[in-house]
Amino acid sequence: MTKDEIIQTGKKVLRIEADAVKTLASNLDENFFNVVELLFNSRSRVIVTGMGKSGLVGRKIAATLSSCGTPALFIHPAEAGHGDLGMIVKEDILIAVSYSGETKEILDLLDYFKRAGIKLISITGNKRSRLGKYSDIALEARVEKEAEPNGLVPTASSTAALAMGDAIAIALMKKKGFGEEDFAVVHPKGEAGKKLLKIKSLMHIGRKIARVSLEAPMKDVIEEISRKNLGMTCVVDDEEKLVGIITDGDLRRRIQEYGKSFLDKTAQDCMTPDPFTVNKEDLATTALNIMEENTITSLVIKDKEGKIEGIIHLHDLWRTEMF
Repeated sequence: MTKDEIIQTGKKVLRIEADAVKTLASNLDENFFNVVELLFNSRSRVIVTGMGKSGLVGRKIAATLSSCGTPALFIHPAEAGHGDLGMIVKEDILIAVSYSGETKEILDLLDYFKRAGIKLISITGNKRSRLGKYSDIALEARVEKEAEPNGLVPTASSTAALAMGDAIAIALMKKKGFGEEDFAVVHPKGEAGKKLLKIKSLMHIGRKIARVSLEAPMKDVIEEISRKNLGMTCVVDDEEKLVGIITDGDLRRRIQEYGKSFLDKTAQDCMTPDPFTVNKEDLATTALNIMEENTITSLVIKDKEGKIEGIIHLHDLWRTEMF
């Protein structure tokens, strides 16, 4: 094959698969709504099964559902009859993926599912197949042709099934109100989760906050900075509102400025007034950007009244491995 022939083959495959998904979208009906409603009202898990390429698609569907707030797991149909059926309970809902709807390993399990009272959803290319007829809800993902010239290799059909699974997961996610904060909770190690991590989940609160009064002598200031181990302390007024901060860097600069009289000074004499602050609902990446742009290592979080809610340090962001 020439270079142009290879590129044209790739384009043809992509067009065929794209058309398959477009057709799927135009044919989506109330059965899709019924599936989302059934899963939304369930208080148990989703079990996904499928053989071969459909099994690989099923694994992806289960993974996507789980990451979007719907507990799901994949069970191999050939292993199910050798003990893995014990992983399924009556309250679970089964999603079976089979383009033909006649996959023997799945059909062999249908009587068990019916006897156990387990609701069955199918994603199939043939709603009139045995699997389609057995299903409580059958979602048809039929394609006009596969992208493989002989129509033997699942290509457009597996793409269509995968897209249907994604559509279910995202519609369900939106109906549940599963948002950024929820996503970050179940993705603590992923790059996406790190980007959605909020300051309030990392900040130091309560007694861990370093703070001194305006009148505090510098000896007490140094002790507070050392005791709280944040490299800084907040300075507050009589109403406990933030008025400034004193950092390790401020200490060095004030020692150079005041010399021997340094310890005779108060926090008010040595503080940096009106420090940078952030909101606890801001993303951790926001705090990181402010620190990098201003060459600082700590930020104070305060409420609408100006009172301190927490402190976030550069080390807290390092631990997230977000950079």
